Amino acid sequence: MIDLDAVRGFFARAPFMVDLGVLPTAVSEGRCETELVLQQRHLQHTGQVHAGVVTAMADHTAGAAAQSVVRGGGVAITAELKTSLLRPAVGSKLVCVGSVLKSGRTLVFAESDVFAVLGEQRTLVAKLSATLAVVQTNP
Repeated sequence: MIDLDAVRGFFARAPFMVDLGVLPTAVSEGRCETELVLQQRHLQHTGQVHAGVVTAMADHTAGAAAQSVVRGGGVAITAELKTSLLRPAVGSKLVCVGSVLKSGRTLVFAESDVFAVLGEQRTLVAKLSATLAVVQTNP
């Protein structure tokens, strides 16, 4: 069983996630939720969140959801991803929900929804779909 402390450790071991400030807030089997309090450094010149920030958050959140269903010491790593940026991400924070669509022995299919939060309004700004390969770390 995966727990929030284990997922927080997974994120803490990823220096880029630490640099961005992405934090796990909830986890269950095949699901992970994260948030990012937005700062000036996350924005591009237009004032919206940079697509790279949105994509990195969505990818790692989907990866954490995928990792929660991997058994036998394997590690889920992204093999392919597609991000659809639906509208500008503007707000005080981003919330991301990653979930597993289908898991197998060697591949996991996952997705993430990214929401921008501004006051009481939560707006879907991006969707990511990913294929993750399960790599065995113990031969």
